[in-house]
Amino acid sequence: MRVEDVMNKRLEFIDANSSVKEAIDLMLEKRIRSLLVKPRNEMDCYGVITVRDIVFGVFANDLKPEDVRVGDIASKPIVTVPKGTELMNVVRFMKRFNIARVFVLDDGKIVGVVSLMDIMKALG
Repeated sequence: MRVEDVMNKRLEFIDANSSVKEAIDLMLEKRIRSLLVKPRNEMDCYGVITVRDIVFGVFANDLKPEDVRVGDIASKPIVTVPKGTELMNVVRFMKRFNIARVFVLDDGKIVGVVSLMDIMKALG
Protein backbone atom coordinates (compact mmCIF):
# COMPACT_ATOMS: atom_id res chain seq x y z
CA MET A 1 0.00 0.00 0.00
CA ARG A 2 1.30 3.45 -0.88
CA VAL A 3 0.80 6.80 0.78
CA GLU A 4 -1.47 8.10 -2.00
CA ASP A 5 -3.85 5.17 -1.35
CA VAL A 6 -4.75 6.55 2.07
CA MET A 7 -3.98 10.27 1.89
CA ASN A 8 -6.68 12.85 2.43
CA LYS A 9 -6.83 15.16 -0.58
CA ARG A 10 -9.04 17.69 1.18
CA LEU A 11 -6.52 20.35 2.16
CA GLU A 12 -7.45 23.66 3.74
CA PHE A 13 -5.08 26.61 3.68
CA ILE A 14 -4.91 29.78 5.77
CA ASP A 15 -2.78 32.91 5.50
CA ALA A 16 0.01 33.26 8.05
CA ASN A 17 -1.26 36.72 8.99
CA SER A 18 -4.77 35.45 9.80
CA SER A 19 -5.79 35.39 13.43
CA VAL A 20 -6.00 32.18 15.39
CA LYS A 21 -9.69 33.02 15.83
CA GLU A 22 -10.10 32.78 12.05
CA ALA A 23 -8.28 29.43 12.11
CA ILE A 24 -10.58 28.14 14.86
CA ASP A 25 -13.67 29.20 12.92
CA LEU A 26 -12.41 27.49 9.74
CA MET A 27 -11.46 24.29 11.58
CA LEU A 28 -14.86 24.10 13.25
CA GLU A 29 -16.71 24.86 10.03
CA LYS A 30 -14.77 22.21 8.05
CA ARG A 31 -14.57 19.77 10.98
CA ILE A 32 -10.82 19.34 10.60
CA ARG A 33 -7.87 19.23 13.00
CA SER A 34 -5.21 21.09 11.05
CA LEU A 35 -4.66 23.80 8.44
CA LEU A 36 -1.79 24.39 6.05
CA VAL A 37 -0.29 27.83 6.65
CA LYS A 38 0.73 29.67 3.50
CA PRO A 39 4.22 31.20 3.38
CA ARG A 40 4.33 34.89 4.29
CA ASN A 41 6.69 35.60 1.40
CA GLU A 42 9.07 33.88 -1.02
CA MET A 43 11.66 33.43 1.76
CA ASP A 44 9.16 31.64 4.01
CA CYS A 45 7.92 28.04 3.87
CA TYR A 46 4.61 26.27 4.43
CA GLY A 47 3.62 25.52 7.99
CA VAL A 48 0.84 23.68 9.76
CA ILE A 49 -1.37 24.73 12.65
CA THR A 50 -3.22 22.10 14.64
CA VAL A 51 -5.85 21.98 17.34
CA ARG A 52 -3.04 21.05 19.73
CA ASP A 53 -1.07 24.19 18.75
CA ILE A 54 -4.11 26.34 19.47
CA VAL A 55 -5.02 24.76 22.80
CA PHE A 56 -1.45 24.60 24.15
CA GLY A 57 -0.03 27.71 22.44
CA VAL A 58 -2.94 30.09 22.91
CA PHE A 59 -5.51 28.95 25.48
CA ALA A 60 -2.96 27.43 27.91
CA ASN A 61 -1.07 30.74 27.88
CA ASP A 62 -4.26 32.74 28.48
CA LEU A 63 -3.93 34.54 25.13
CA LYS A 64 -6.83 35.84 23.05
CA PRO A 65 -7.20 33.98 19.72
CA GLU A 66 -8.03 37.21 17.91
CA ASP A 67 -4.69 38.72 19.04
CA VAL A 68 -2.42 35.86 17.91
CA ARG A 69 -1.33 35.36 14.28
CA VAL A 70 -1.45 31.87 12.82
CA GLY A 71 2.10 32.19 11.50
CA ASP A 72 3.40 32.87 15.01
CA ILE A 73 2.39 29.47 16.38
CA ALA A 74 2.48 27.31 13.23
CA SER A 75 4.97 24.45 13.03
CA LYS A 76 7.49 24.97 10.23
CA PRO A 77 8.65 23.52 7.99
CA ILE A 78 6.04 20.87 7.30
CA VAL A 79 7.14 17.25 7.01
CA THR A 80 6.63 15.85 3.51
CA VAL A 81 6.98 12.54 1.70
CA PRO A 82 6.86 11.88 -2.02
CA LYS A 83 3.76 10.39 -3.57
CA GLY A 84 4.51 6.72 -4.14
CA THR A 85 6.16 6.17 -0.76
CA GLU A 86 5.27 2.86 0.86
CA LEU A 87 2.81 3.42 3.70
CA MET A 88 4.76 1.30 6.20
CA ASN A 89 7.84 3.46 5.58
CA VAL A 90 5.72 6.49 6.45
CA VAL A 91 4.44 4.76 9.61
CA ARG A 92 8.01 4.03 10.73
CA PHE A 93 9.07 7.60 9.95
CA MET A 94 6.14 9.03 11.94
CA LYS A 95 6.93 6.76 14.89
CA ARG A 96 10.64 7.61 14.86
CA PHE A 97 10.02 11.37 14.89
CA ASN A 98 6.78 11.25 16.94
CA ILE A 99 4.70 13.15 14.38
CA ALA A 100 0.97 12.86 13.75
CA ARG A 101 0.79 13.87 10.07
CA VAL A 102 2.87 14.09 6.94
CA PHE A 103 2.07 15.96 3.76
CA VAL A 104 2.32 14.28 0.37
CA LEU A 105 4.19 15.89 -2.51
CA ASP A 106 3.71 15.26 -6.21
CA ASP A 107 6.04 17.18 -8.50
CA GLY A 108 6.87 19.60 -5.68
CA LYS A 109 3.20 20.40 -5.00
CA ILE A 110 1.33 19.46 -1.81
CA VAL A 111 -1.43 17.08 -2.92
CA GLY A 112 -2.53 15.44 0.32
CA VAL A 113 -1.98 14.68 3.97
CA VAL A 114 -1.75 11.41 5.87
CA SER A 115 -2.58 11.43 9.57
CA LEU A 116 -2.42 8.73 12.20
CA MET A 117 -6.21 8.44 11.90
CA ASP A 118 -5.92 7.81 8.13
CA ILE A 119 -3.37 5.07 8.75
CA MET A 120 -5.48 3.45 11.45
CA LYS A 121 -8.50 3.48 9.14
CA ALA A 122 -6.53 1.95 6.26
CA LEU A 123 -4.75 -0.75 8.24
CA GLY A 124 -7.33 -1.46 10.98
